[in-house]
Amino acid sequence: MLVGFKQANDSVPKVGAKRPTLNVQFPRGSASRILEIEALDVERCALDFFQLNTPLVESIRETIRAQGPQSFAWFMQQALYHPEHGYYSSGRCAIGRKGDYFTNVSVGPLFGQLLSAQFSEIWERLGKINDFVIVEQGAHDGQFALDVLEFVQKRLPEFFDALRYRIIEPFPILEQQQRQRLEAFGDKVKWPDSPEPFTGVHFSNELLDAMPVRLISNGTEKLVGLDGDKFVFVERQVDKTIFNQAALESIDEIAANLQRGYAIAIDYGFLDEEFERNVQVRARHRNLDSPFEQIGDADITMSVHWRSIVERAQANGLRVTGFTDQHHFLTGIISQFGRGGSPEPPAGDWGQSPLPDSRKAKRELQTLLHPEMLGRAFQVLVLAKNVGPETNPLAGFKFARESCFS
Repeated sequence: MLVGFKQANDSVPKVGAKRPTLNVQFPRGSASRILEIEALDVERCALDFFQLNTPLVESIRETIRAQGPQSFAWFMQQALYHPEHGYYSSGRCAIGRKGDYFTNVSVGPLFGQLLSAQFSEIWERLGKINDFVIVEQGAHDGQFALDVLEFVQKRLPEFFDALRYRIIEPFPILEQQQRQRLEAFGDKVKWPDSPEPFTGVHFSNELLDAMPVRLISNGTEKLVGLDGDKFVFVERQVDKTIFNQAALESIDEIAANLQRGYAIAIDYGFLDEEFERNVQVRARHRNLDSPFEQIGDADITMSVHWRSIVERAQANGLRVTGFTDQHHFLTGIISQFGRGGSPEPPAGDWGQSPLPDSRKAKRELQTLLHPEMLGRAFQVLVLAKNVGPETNPLAGFKFARESCFS
């Protein structure tokens, strides 16, 4: 019996039942817009099938036995980022056709090539400064950095000379993979022990959605507890609080270190008017029914609540430069720098078109842009600091609608 807690519904849905979903509602007129998450529809709160007794699972159980039920944020932190056994930190995370899910980067090098053109425009807007720094977080195996650096070295040599690449990587096994992949670029790429002040661009692709969150709704928080050896959700009463504290603190850190330049975040999420918060649990391109399945071997994410991210950014002195879906963002870059794949170089000092005229590149482009693939699934938020208001928008926002953020 869990004293002081109420166990949630522990019935197990049939195979194919609706995946657990979370919904968010904002108090109308609230200046702080504190988030309240609709109760997690976890009909599958306890697992009746055999749970592997992995070292990670036993470690989580031991903590719950010793300290009582823990927040879902803590559980998510262990499942994804435990120093030895976490899904990301252990290096078990697999991306691409043979992995657990696809990303923009796994589609092919075109994504990095298009972003390179946007980075180059930003460098020009900052006055073609020396020591222009790209800081990447969530770099995985370093493939995006490789795509960017190879393209810039070949097509934009002046920009390449000024470019410095920094990867913030807390996990040794991933840093080792990145160093091997990027060895040819020598000191142009470095791995600082902690974030440092910089001028340039902070870039992340699907980072915010993987940050731990709490499950809170109408004064009730769902915690992770135990019923025997089974993981279950239990409830407790709490005051209103922020559910995505880790993501908001990451914005604080970016704002503190960005001296002048931009931050580009690409991820999937919603605005508050349409917000539907989903717990995404995936392994081998299959949606799992519960976060308690394949702990440490499955990805756990939640869609990003862009409104709270923007409000935190603005509170830290960052300004919204643009917000749009990936389809419009990449189309704007192609329009300005690619001339639709023409072999003729675009106007301005941009080198050859970033769109190779090949079947492979066309397939990559279709995957990145098509509304039924990645084009509408992802959004792009760009923030600026100590940069004057733009007379013309960045290339990626050439076709974007008027920003919904003031």
